[in-house]
Amino acid sequence: MRPSQVDFIREQGFTAEGCQDGLYSALMFQPRVIAVVVISGIVFQSPGLFLALATVLWWGALVPRHNPFDAFFNHVMADPTRLAAMPAAPPPRRFSQAVAGTFAMSIAMTLFAGASHLAWLIEGVFLAGSMSVAVRRLCLPAHVYHLLWPRSPATPCPSPSGRV
Repeated sequence: MRPSQVDFIREQGFTAEGCQDGLYSALMFQPRVIAVVVISGIVFQSPGLFLALATVLWWGALVPRHNPFDAFFNHVMADPTRLAAMPAAPPPRRFSQAVAGTFAMSIAMTLFAGASHLAWLIEGVFLAGSMSVAVRRLCLPAHVYHLLWPRSPATPCPSPSGRV
């Protein structure tokens, strides 16, 4: 694995020791889907799309064992290829999901209120953050989490035999 991939895995709250390449792909699935949804929401200026995204992100942050993104990945992508299933998200990843959910909710509310200029501003920030994760492997909310709680324990990497 590349050092930037190992850093991303650690930033998300996992230990990097013994991790397989599949964990990086699994961790990147959600940010890539979110980036596509954010781009679609911006193009269509759809408050409903952002509201749905906010709901799914907050659900994943509050009930990490039932994260819809992880469930989809585990059943559609991990099962057939025998990759390790995504475990429940560690605190840095949940914090990032909550921040993204808050951005999505803010965009939905500004669009519902007709404040299109403010919506465009928040959409730009959200898109920049989404692209930072998808392209540069840098998740600013997870990084901030580690600054606020530097001694939080890391979650061990999942193994193919330890399926969720």
